[in-house]
Formats: sequence, structure tokens, C-alpha cells
Amino acid sequence: MQDHTSPSSLENAIAVQKYGVGQPVRRKEDDTLVRGKGKYTDDFSLPGQAYAWIVRSSHAHGIIRGIDIKAARTMPGVLGVWTGQDLVAAGYNPFTCGLPLKSRDGSPLLQTNRMALATDKVRFVGDPVAYVVAETLAQARDAAEAVELDIEPLPAVTNAEEAARPGAPQLYDHIPNNTALDYHYGDAAKIDAAFAGAAHVTKLDVVNTRVAVVSMEPRVALASYDKTSERFTIQVPTQGVSGNKVTFAKILNVPNDKVRILTANVGGSFGMKNMNYPEYTCIAHASKVLGRPVKWTDERSTSFLSDSHGRAQTMHCELALDAEGKFLAVRLKGYGNLGAYITGVAPGPLSLNTAKNLASVYRTPLLGVDIKTVLTNTTLMGAYRGAGRPEANYYMERLIDRAADEMGINRLTLRKRNFIKPAQLPFPAASGVTYDSGDFQGVFAKALELSDHANFAKRKKESRKQGKLRGIAVGSYLEVTAPPSGELGKINFEPDGSVKLTTGTLDYGQGHATPFAQVLSAELGVPFEKITLEQGDSDLVRFGNGTGGSRSITATGQAIVEAAALVVAKGKQAAAHLLEASEGDIEFGNGRFTIAGTDRSIGIMELAQRLRDGKVPEGVPDTLDVDHATKDTPSTFPNGCHVAEVEIDPDTGVTQIVRYTGISDFGTIVNPMIVDGQLHGGVAQGIGQALMEEVSYDSSGQPITGSFMDYAMPRAGDIPLMATADHPSPAKTNPLGTKGCGEAGCAGSLACIVNAVIDALSEYGISQIDMPLTSERVWRAIQEAKARKAA
Repeated sequence: MQDHTSPSSLENAIAVQKYGVGQPVRRKEDDTLVRGKGKYTDDFSLPGQAYAWIVRSSHAHGIIRGIDIKAARTMPGVLGVWTGQDLVAAGYNPFTCGLPLKSRDGSPLLQTNRMALATDKVRFVGDPVAYVVAETLAQARDAAEAVELDIEPLPAVTNAEEAARPGAPQLYDHIPNNTALDYHYGDAAKIDAAFAGAAHVTKLDVVNTRVAVVSMEPRVALASYDKTSERFTIQVPTQGVSGNKVTFAKILNVPNDKVRILTANVGGSFGMKNMNYPEYTCIAHASKVLGRPVKWTDERSTSFLSDSHGRAQTMHCELALDAEGKFLAVRLKGYGNLGAYITGVAPGPLSLNTAKNLASVYRTPLLGVDIKTVLTNTTLMGAYRGAGRPEANYYMERLIDRAADEMGINRLTLRKRNFIKPAQLPFPAASGVTYDSGDFQGVFAKALELSDHANFAKRKKESRKQGKLRGIAVGSYLEVTAPPSGELGKINFEPDGSVKLTTGTLDYGQGHATPFAQVLSAELGVPFEKITLEQGDSDLVRFGNGTGGSRSITATGQAIVEAAALVVAKGKQAAAHLLEASEGDIEFGNGRFTIAGTDRSIGIMELAQRLRDGKVPEGVPDTLDVDHATKDTPSTFPNGCHVAEVEIDPDTGVTQIVRYTGISDFGTIVNPMIVDGQLHGGVAQGIGQALMEEVSYDSSGQPITGSFMDYAMPRAGDIPLMATADHPSPAKTNPLGTKGCGEAGCAGSLACIVNAVIDALSEYGISQIDMPLTSERVWRAIQEAKARKAA
């Protein structure tokens, strides 16, 4: 039997080559998004929907003495006004952190148990205390202004180190010294001995600045409640509907099947939208009470207050070396700023993730990390692109440059002496993980070559002729991606001839539809253009761990490969029946099931159709559909080396990145065009943090960076052209050999940019400057150095 309605084996092979793994296939969603045809949460409306507005505290810390809502209730169009006591009476649960982190004494992370609305105290400017729902948004906003708050101000503290001191203002009675977690990693005795016996110890105090996420799309949600089924439905931008459904159900205190999460296009997240927020509980409750949908859309000014922030560490860093510059031990001691509440995964990036990534690509035998994660009267902290990984690599690379200068060793030579060598792989790092693959020296060498590092002196001379300072820095990095976790890989052959892939990761800008289709097309030979992707409906996505930690292509990729193998196994059974052959004689390749040694075959798409239309005997699969979930997909170890060159105008402090190079090891690359885009985006965010971004508070806890008038973001003119190349060492722990790429740009960019600026300023004797390297900060450093020299 020859199937003449499906593409031939040759045609399939050509299609797979065109759209297969490794090809720069254009993203499926580009036409929709570029033409403005995307549909984001605020684009959704439901019949009869009402509108919510949140009432927030203008005090950073204070006791709630009273909330007067009588006037607001009587205003035009108002349907309801609620306070924290109303939500407590409704039986909702608090927001908690599920990470199993423990302090050095073995005690668990102390929870803040945040309710959706504050009931006793406010703890940061923007803390929600009440909300109004009205027929129109304008009416809700007007009524919210009529809510009168009686808050007795208390002293506030915004600095984590100060908050941990005895006598500092206390945010919670049950959390002494505001320290929710006293994290410790490493063998302190061995580390102390290594430092005591070191020929040289480099010490460096570093501030890793707090940044705002400021995603293109603000947070927004649309909630409805069905009284018949007693079920909540919420349309909301997330990083994964399945996990968020479980969390939201827990907060609402209902079974999981009583919640449905829907997510359409998402305008950026970077970690911030991967958790539930108080506003969602508020509108869900109002929808249930009012019997109609309720919508809430944030504005940029309140996004600065209420969206989670990122980074925010102050660290004392030390590196111990022998006389030849071999690393003996590295240790960190410092503070991470949690903000006012602990939700989501906030303590992880500030502690555990920093420890896991500190060792980087170097043979550092001992590693110690002691970080207190501390509560302050500031906006809550969350994951932000890299979530501890850029921070750790930043500390290591800063230490190495400083150590090289102090010891009189060339910075490149010092790195080469300490790289993990290919022959040492798999390498058990001091961080407790084992690197399975990599060629760190090869990546480094390629970065030097592509950046023309050897001719930097000539370029520096030319800059000097123009009155500019020029600096260069090389920064290696390695990331430990998301911890082992399972993922859904569901494949359905649809009646319309399409093939639907359902998985629990979620695209919020990464372009999942294309590389996932490339993998599925390569595995099954199904037409690339026939593959659709479902990620955004928790009723359809029965399981999933979402997108985060640079896990998507590895986790979903493995799920696709495993599910495809199950499809082939079912297909061989079915094809054997239809072709009247033994199952053992059926071969599969390029999308066709063939009787070995003959020209009799049937294409997979035709087989799926035949099974749909006809009846098969017992024991023969009646469909090729597969609903499969992987078990734990291991972490991967993407790595690379970035080289930055900067020019500084010493009269103004203005810094410009004039050359930028990035060499990456992302293992097997499914779609190089998409990977390049992810790398460019990460570098852009690194540039923002390195040169201009910083969330600041005054002494009373009032934010002074609450808009784009105060908070600088990089523009197109701030981003240099980037020379990029790959030097892949495929991972050995997943079937595709992929490594995560989404956050690597941040991990590679911070240190090389800051170190390049310090290199340029070194002729003034400047060896330390903290982010952000604004023109004012650089100019002041130059002026202070000149004054010291004159004195």
C-alpha cells in the first residue's frame, strides 16, 4: 500500500532540513505581533464587566487605625468597596513562599504570610489596603480617592544591612532583626583554613543595585465567577498557567479544579509575572460577590510600586589565591533585600541561586556563601532575568580583575590558569552541582579573537587623541539553569489536519511556537506549518512548570522527544495493521511508516486521518495522540565569554559602549536567530543595570524613582552593535543536547561592562565603582581621584 496523498519521503526530508533543528526559521508569531494583531490581557472584555481600582498606602510603615469607606460607597457607579477585613472574613489564605530554604541553624524560612489587603500595618509605599469596583474605571478611581485612611506612621528602614541591626524598625514581631533567612553554604572551617594559608587575598565590597522590571505590558487581570459551577476564571499574563492555577486555588481556598487560568500574549515578564498578586484575589472576590466580571489594569506609576523588583544585594566578596594565582577559595558575606513581604521565589535568587552560580567556569575548590535575606519597607522582591545567576557571575569576575591587578598578573592569564579543562569534565563544582559539558578555554579564546583584543592598545591610543578614556574587559560566565522539573508534551492530531502540541511552559516573548515546532517536525516529519502550540489554558495544560530559569527548550524539548517516540510506537502498531505487515517489519523515517525492504508505506498524517475515520480491531491504537509528561529534566550549564569596550568623556563622565562581543555555549541550538534575539535582549538589560537603572528610596521609605522621569531605561542608541558567535558543547543530560539561553545576556554583560569602565578609569587610580555607572557617578569618581592626587 503506497500513500499518494501525503508528501513523499524525499519531500519530507527536504522539509525537515528546511525547518529542522539548527535552522534560523522565522518566528511564527512575528506577523501577528509586528502588525499589532496580538491580543494581550487588557484587550479582553466580558459582557457586563465592572472595573476595579486599588487604594494604596502613601506611608512606608504604619499602623492602620481606620479605613473610612462610607463616602466612597455612595459615589456614582460604585458597586462595592472592600477592605482587608472583608477578605479575611471570606476565608482566603495568605501569600507564602514555597521554597524549602533553611537558615544556618536549621530553622525554616520565616514567612510573612501576606494577606491580599493589609489589615494591621502597612509596610511599603503602595501597600494595598482597600479597593473599589464601579461601572466605569473613572468612577472607580474617583471613589478610591474618597476612601479615607487613618494610618499612624512608624519609622521605616529601606537598607537591608541597616534593617538587620538591633534596634532597627521591626516589620514583623515574629521575625527578629527583620532577618527571614540566615543562609549559609560551604565548609566554614576548610574555607577559613584556605584563606589563612593563601599567598594573597582579594577583598571587594560590591553593591548589586535594585532594579525595576518595567515590562512593556503592565500587570492586568480580568476575573469572572460562575455560580453554577462555583468556578473562578481569570485572564492574566503569566509565565505558566498550570502552576499559577494551583497557587491561586490555594490562596482562594478552593480545590484546584475550581480555578481556570487563561493567558494570551504577554508583553514581557522577566520573572515578575510568574507569581500571584493581591489585585487578582481582590477582583476574583468582587466578581463572586457581584455576580459579574471585574477587570483591573495597572498603570505605570503604580507598577513601579507594586510589581516585584530584582537584584538588591550588598556583598563583601573575597578570593583566596596561591602565589601563582591559583584559586583556593571564594566566599561571599552580605545581605539581600526582600522588600516588605516574601512571596513567590524571592529568597532563592538572593541566597541559594547566588551560591549555585558563584563557582562559574573556574576550578575553585572551596566556596562559602553567607547571606542574610532581610525584610525592609520597600516593594517586594522577586525573580528578575537570571535570578541570582548574573549576580554571582558579577561578583566572581569583579574579584578576578581586582586580584589580577593586585598580584601583577595579566587578567587574561589569571583566568586561563583557573579554567576547568575539558579533560576534567564531568566536573564536580564546589557549588554542589556537576558540569557535564563545556569548553571554557575554547570559548574564551574565541572571544578574544572575535573582539580583536590583541589590537586594543591601538584603539586606546586613538581614543586618547580624541580626549577620551578607553577601557576593555573580558568576562566569562556559567549559569546553573532551573532545578530538575518535569514538563508536559501532549501531541494531538486534529481533525482539521493540524498537529497540536500542548506544553506547560509559556511564551512571553521567547518565540516558543517556532523552535518547538522545529523539534516536533524533526522528530515526526509532520509539516512545520501544520503544528500549533497550546500553552495558555489551564483546562488544557494539565501539568507544567512554566517558563523560567532558562528551562523551556530543554524541558519541553525533552517532553516533545519522548512524546514523539510514543507516537511512533503507536504508529508502528497501527501501520502494521493497515499495511498488513508485522509490527517488527515497520520502519519509521522522514514522516513515513514503511515495510522494511519494500516501497509500501503510509505517511504519518495520512495514518492519523485513517485512524480517525475508521475502526480498528482491539489492541490496535485508534489514534496517534499522546498525553505525556517528562520526569525531572536536569539543569543545564550554559556558559560564555563577553568582551566590552567603553569610551568615557572625562569632562562629563558620559560612558559609551563602543564594541561588544559575545561567545556562547548553548549546546545544541534549535533556532539560531531566536537565540541571538534572546542574547541581545539580555545584554540590553545588563547594559541598563550597569549604566543607568536603580530603584531608590529616601530616608522615610518614599520611592524617588517612580516614573520614567526618574528611572532611566536604555534606549536604542545606548545598545551597541554586537558581534556574536557560538562555540557549542552539547549537553549530555537531555536528548536534544540543549542548554538554556534566555538569561545568559544578563549573566555575561554586567561584569564586563563595569570592569571595562574601571579599566578606563584606572589611570586615575580608580579601582572600584558600583552600578549604575551614570555620567554623574563616573564624573564624581574622576573629580575625587583628581583631588586625592592633588592633595
